[in-house]
Amino acid sequence: VQLQASGGGLVQTGGSLRLSCAASGRTRDSDGMGWFRQAPGKEREFVAAINWPGNRQYYPDSVKGRFTISIEGAKNTVHLQMNSLKPEDTAVYYCALHESPWATMTADSEYNYWGQGTQVTVSS
Repeated sequence: VQLQASGGGLVQTGGSLRLSCAASGRTRDSDGMGWFRQAPGKEREFVAAINWPGNRQYYPDSVKGRFTISIEGAKNTVHLQMNSLKPEDTAVYYCALHESPWATMTADSEYNYWGQGTQVTVSS
């Protein structure tokens, strides 16, 4: 499995960005995708996750109501729409794929494959 993330950039506070992650080589229907982020000097944190059919999504309170994760199944691509961005959202964002049907989907240790990071910078 290979994951290719795209869509980061620089945006002002209150702005929006959409991240995308294209997955190639998927072999299981029980997998799911997640986004994590890591700011300088901080631990990697969970941002959003979705099961591959797309009927279950998970968000931490810090992004709930502002971020939306979705699947474009025909393209094996997961999107993360980020609205009302804040300076504290600044980080390198990583997409990841897990293959376990029992995963909680919120712990980075559950994910088997990771994409390269994409930088998101929100200016104040």
